[in-house]
Amino acid sequence: MRSKALKFFSVTLLSILCGLQCFAAGKPNIVLITLESARADRMGFLGSRAGLTHTIDGVAAQGLVFSQAYSQSPLTVASTATILTGTYPQTHGASELGAPLNSSLPYLPDLLHGRGYRTAAFVGSILLDPKNGPFQNYDRGFDSYDAGFHQAKKGEGRLQSIERPGDQVATRAAKWIEENAKNSFFVWVQLPDAHAPSATYNRGITAEDAAAGKVMAALRAQKLYDDALVVIAADHGESLGAHGEETHGFFLYDDTILVPLLIKLPQNAQAGKRVKNRVRLLDVAPTILESAGIPVPSQMQGQSLLRVAQGSSQSDPPAYSRTDFPQQGFGAAAMESWRAGKYLYIRAPKAELYDISADPAGAHNLAQSSKATADTLASQIQSFDNRFSQGGSAGNSGLTSSEMQKLASLGYVGLQKQGGAQTAAVTGTDPKDIIGNANKAIAAMSAIEDGKPERAIAVLQPLVKAQPEFYLPQFAMGMALVQQQQYAKAIPFLRKAIGLQPQSGFAHYEMGVSLMKTNDFKSAAVHLEIASGRLPNFAELHSALAEAYTHLGRNDDASRERTRASQLTKS
Repeated sequence: MRSKALKFFSVTLLSILCGLQCFAAGKPNIVLITLESARADRMGFLGSRAGLTHTIDGVAAQGLVFSQAYSQSPLTVASTATILTGTYPQTHGASELGAPLNSSLPYLPDLLHGRGYRTAAFVGSILLDPKNGPFQNYDRGFDSYDAGFHQAKKGEGRLQSIERPGDQVATRAAKWIEENAKNSFFVWVQLPDAHAPSATYNRGITAEDAAAGKVMAALRAQKLYDDALVVIAADHGESLGAHGEETHGFFLYDDTILVPLLIKLPQNAQAGKRVKNRVRLLDVAPTILESAGIPVPSQMQGQSLLRVAQGSSQSDPPAYSRTDFPQQGFGAAAMESWRAGKYLYIRAPKAELYDISADPAGAHNLAQSSKATADTLASQIQSFDNRFSQGGSAGNSGLTSSEMQKLASLGYVGLQKQGGAQTAAVTGTDPKDIIGNANKAIAAMSAIEDGKPERAIAVLQPLVKAQPEFYLPQFAMGMALVQQQQYAKAIPFLRKAIGLQPQSGFAHYEMGVSLMKTNDFKSAAVHLEIASGRLPNFAELHSALAEAYTHLGRNDDASRERTRASQLTKS
């Protein structure tokens, strides 16, 4: 009897391990598709009847579906960094302001490349451009990284400068898959089509679905689909007016944090299985590594979802999310959320508590009526935060002492040495109180990105007067005036923006360009040098710095920067 029990246990264990690892022995091809701003409630496989996602629904029917998957940030740069590093925003420090990937962090493409995978990325947004956008050094470990965007200019629409339609992204990815069909590969495809406003949002979801279908068709054409590991996830959702937020980045309700996530395993193992455990985008990188038979580095903070799906992990961990955008863009408090049990707790100056099992829309704040529960969750999130305050951050976006001194020499006073993602304060302005003006500033930035600076200026003029402590309106006004080549007028706004967020690489870059246009090459060089620490692979920045050095008679430095710009342009 004992022998039979032992044999049964051994066979069961072998079955579980095989489910996790047997397909890894053949180094499965891995396809990661990230959907920009895709809400969970638009996915047919998660219950939508709108008929927007036929292709993705088909993949979901052959894979594992995670019905409670949460993003760690409502922002593209920070959330994608979490997906690819398996770490929290406090650890990777990625930011729309520009912060290079720390070389000490384990990085999914790099780890796969080191095990013989061919690796490629195809992205549709300048936000994920590792040279000309804030995703600096995130091309580490990629054999090919298809981006090539540039800062918007007056008269250029976003599709001519900062964005590429998902259909084109998928076409490029499909060609690469065809050319690399004989190799074991990892390909990441980012589809950018879903945007506010709500009138066009569903069309964007449909476009993302069609583009994903083109990638799946490429796999099938090469007879690679069945044996491939396919992961499809949104980086975050879109508010579409919920709680007063028009787009995303400010709030942490399910509209932007609950995301679609599915995994199709090789040979369609566990097809159609639905996992109700709470999971996180933090878990994607460890899952992919385990599927490829690669040890998960201890620095990664997620867990393999394969074990959750197999039932060998009963973990249902709290899901943590944060946004620093209210603080960075508008001087308000950062926000954090904590999903545990049936509750959503939002840590802010005006705390929020929701029973999401009964109130998934977050319409009834229970923070005062259920104070004991709110206090318990507040204590849990504080304990979680303490882990990062003790261990520090791998982010690298703070000012150095030398940079502080350089800015002081230019008359900047009262600057604070700031890091990347800071522990969220529960004092100060609550983001809920400024969402109206934030929406206006974000709309103005969108107009600038569409090459329409005059439209942005009309929106920004009352904002910069009424709210001079808001970074984003000041920076946006400076950018709009630079687009119109009104450099002298742009300088005061950019100077104010740098005073509010001195670690902003793009503010320093725009300031450096504007100062050169007004013949202040010495000050321009200082700002461009600071920008280069945050945007080290931005070719236009190095070209500008070379020009500044030439005017200052620093010929060796100018030659070095010209060489660097040329290398970046060719690579």
